[in-house]
Amino acid sequence: MVQTNKPSLLIVDDDPLISDTLTYVLSKDFDISAAESRAQVKSLLMQLDEPPQLALVDLGLPPQPHKPDEGFALIADLLGISPSIKILVLSGQSDEANARHARALGAIDFVAKPCEPERLKSLLFNALLVQDAERSADKAPAPVKDSGIVGESPAMDKLRQQIKQYAAAPFPVLIEGESGSGKERVASSLHGLSPRAAKPYLALNCAAISPTLVEPTLFGYAKGAFTGATSARAGYFEEAENGTLFLDEIGELPLELQAKLLRVLENGEYQRVGETQPRFSNARVVTATNRDLRAEIKAGRFRADLYHRLSVFSIAVPPLREMGQDKLTLLNHFRDFYAREAKSQPFSLDARAQQMWEDYHFPGNVRELRNIAIRLTTKYPGMAVNAQQLEDELDTDQAYPQEIPLANDGRALIELARKQLQTLANFNLDVTLRQWEKAYVEAALNMTHGNLSQAAKLLGINRTTLYSRMQTYGTE
Repeated sequence: MVQTNKPSLLIVDDDPLISDTLTYVLSKDFDISAAESRAQVKSLLMQLDEPPQLALVDLGLPPQPHKPDEGFALIADLLGISPSIKILVLSGQSDEANARHARALGAIDFVAKPCEPERLKSLLFNALLVQDAERSADKAPAPVKDSGIVGESPAMDKLRQQIKQYAAAPFPVLIEGESGSGKERVASSLHGLSPRAAKPYLALNCAAISPTLVEPTLFGYAKGAFTGATSARAGYFEEAENGTLFLDEIGELPLELQAKLLRVLENGEYQRVGETQPRFSNARVVTATNRDLRAEIKAGRFRADLYHRLSVFSIAVPPLREMGQDKLTLLNHFRDFYAREAKSQPFSLDARAQQMWEDYHFPGNVRELRNIAIRLTTKYPGMAVNAQQLEDELDTDQAYPQEIPLANDGRALIELARKQLQTLANFNLDVTLRQWEKAYVEAALNMTHGNLSQAAKLLGINRTTLYSRMQTYGTE
């Protein structure tokens, strides 16, 4: 791709007429890449020097263009590769449930087709302003004694204590947590509070680049080492020097490279691709994953010796649903920040909306909360947001509880039902029961790594019944 000064935009739509029209309308202001499917996007991203800043994503993509599943999966893929990317869902499937779920996954907004070009440009430029503000805030130096972690819950206190405890040590740290929970912030805080704070801090997402490029990216390469290597180049380990190297999505690292990473961790030694002489790195390695690496080890996809070397220290970033009143603390933090950036008055929540906020489970974690704060700041500056207005921004259609009370705890179940009936404007018992059943089916399949017999045993049903439920919910 030719480098320009325009912001980069990825358009994903399987209708060539729509894709070509959007490219024509937006190409004056944006440097555009286009793809027709999730698979094409993955291939395209491997060819780009860096991920695009913005994305327009259609939900109905091949191989099932009339279902939103591929679009949802693509949103998760893009945010996994580039957490800072701003995604607008532009879809003919204007179902409000799809809109809510797309936003919960991390899309900043959902726009129904057709959309006026000027409005679309306005939304994209607003997304860029938000992105610039966030990058400026991330680059701002934190006080030496401040981890930059917001929240006063016991879970946040523990997280801050671990960061401060591990920051000064030279040993590797493994950060585990769900998507959107803030693992990148923990990694940068570890560096900022360490004696290496004045040294380089480099971050590489292992899922963001082609497996064939991981080795030269990490270790560098000699001139002529492979086609296109017209000059020698240092890798991340070399450039990190005595600083910190953050490897995100470490579970995506190819097996053949895991042994080479283990070697660097053990004695600091590595080689540029195409060279024989050893080089040495004193960079501290911090890694992160949203996968269960212990399960990956059992499945033969991750080396046990590397896992133990990476997890000399380990930090579990709690999901937002376990942070109690910090849901409100974080809301106030992001609300005030984006109101300042937009030069507008901050919104507020009325009593019922605040109760709904406290009860909401935030499947997209802090990333979802932040995007909701952005949308509310834009839509309701200086206003009191009511429960109906807030519900339009929440993924309540997918909101089966993350912690389901025990079956024999009748009072807990009644209390849960009471809260849902109070806060959900369009409650439907049949839909809720189906969501609970689907949650149990998916949990059992996840726990047994897809083994139908074992999953059926966990659920207390026979195998044919489980298969029938899987067909019903599309979890095959």
